[in-house]
Amino acid sequence: MSFIVTLIVVMLVSDALWWWLADRAVSPLRRSGLWRALLGAFMAVQVGCLGWMLLGRVSGDRPEQWLPRWLVANVYIWHFVGLPVAAGTMGLWGLWRGLGLAGRWYGRLSTGAEKTPDPLEKGSGVFSQRLSRRQFLQGAVAATPPVVAAAATGRAMPQLNGFRVRRFQIALPQLPPELEGLSIAHVSDIHVGRFTTGRILRRIVDVTNDLRADLVLLTGDLINHALSDLPAGLDMVRRMDARYGVYMCEGNHDLIESRRGFEQAVKQSGVPLLINESVMLSIRGAAVQLLGLRWGASGQAVHSPRARSDEAIADSMQVLLKQRRPEAFAILLAHHPHAFDPAAEAGIPLTLAGHTHGGQLMATPGIGFGPWMFRYWSGLYTRSSSRLVVSNGVGNWFPLRVNAPAEIVHLTLHRAEA
Repeated sequence: MSFIVTLIVVMLVSDALWWWLADRAVSPLRRSGLWRALLGAFMAVQVGCLGWMLLGRVSGDRPEQWLPRWLVANVYIWHFVGLPVAAGTMGLWGLWRGLGLAGRWYGRLSTGAEKTPDPLEKGSGVFSQRLSRRQFLQGAVAATPPVVAAAATGRAMPQLNGFRVRRFQIALPQLPPELEGLSIAHVSDIHVGRFTTGRILRRIVDVTNDLRADLVLLTGDLINHALSDLPAGLDMVRRMDARYGVYMCEGNHDLIESRRGFEQAVKQSGVPLLINESVMLSIRGAAVQLLGLRWGASGQAVHSPRARSDEAIADSMQVLLKQRRPEAFAILLAHHPHAFDPAAEAGIPLTLAGHTHGGQLMATPGIGFGPWMFRYWSGLYTRSSSRLVVSNGVGNWFPLRVNAPAEIVHLTLHRAEA
């Protein structure tokens, strides 16, 4: 809860600071009232919608469902993309102006000359005395963040209804001969809620079932946060079909509203949820053990640094590994991909994970939030004879993706020489 409160406070303070700076950007327009009116309307929408959504989080009534999805997306993008852009552009503008003033001050001291006219102070032609070049540039700097947020929203909206199928052929020395060609549909981070609902849920089911996989394995974040979305999520999982079953582990978003409420509701629904638990399967006569890792510890806040730390993952892995059956081919379901390290050390052949959204906002496929925040963030990783597959996730808690497309992962396992 402290993380959420801190985030909200930072957002509101940033809104107020940008509003104040932007209001002072172009004094002639401010005096005319046009600039101030536009700013006031923009900030009223942003802060008002943010407050409306926060009210829903507190009351549980979800009033944001009455807002257009594009508007909710724009509020998210403004606060997570627009404000950082604002900080960057205004910081660069301030640095440039500061260097320019320092240069002119130094020039006057060294030459004793009168004040050198600032070429940006006065304009000509369309700028004239009413709006100097400097004021025009200040206005452009202030207007850039909302324009970026609007363009990003336009790009984000089509993404919410699309995803790819990403295929991997995985060679495993430990794979029993009976399991040659075993296929797995790996579905992660659906985030049933404001941005993943209705038609897209039906399409996720249809595409998953069309893969005709032997197993469908879900690695957490079935819902975005609201337990009121859980019935739709569970209905979707129940409609998924696989020869040897559908199994899932939990993710951090599943537990935001209530860890106990989520876990009990899923268990009562009959959907197999593995919380530091394992299940034995017989597939083509071979023993297969699925192990599901819990998120953090039961007494920890979902978003606490401890809950997502390597130490918490290692602690849960110790509980889970006590159930390991050495005669069975093991597959670990873990929301956080860093579980791969203790899993590989324990000799687990295959680990499936999500959580990273492929980095969500990546400058290139290899540069961005993914490698900055995680050791493993997207795709196939190898350590000794163990393999990890990290899914970008098929749903969205945040509406915009850049170089990190939503996906369902289709795995085909093959036996390799040791």
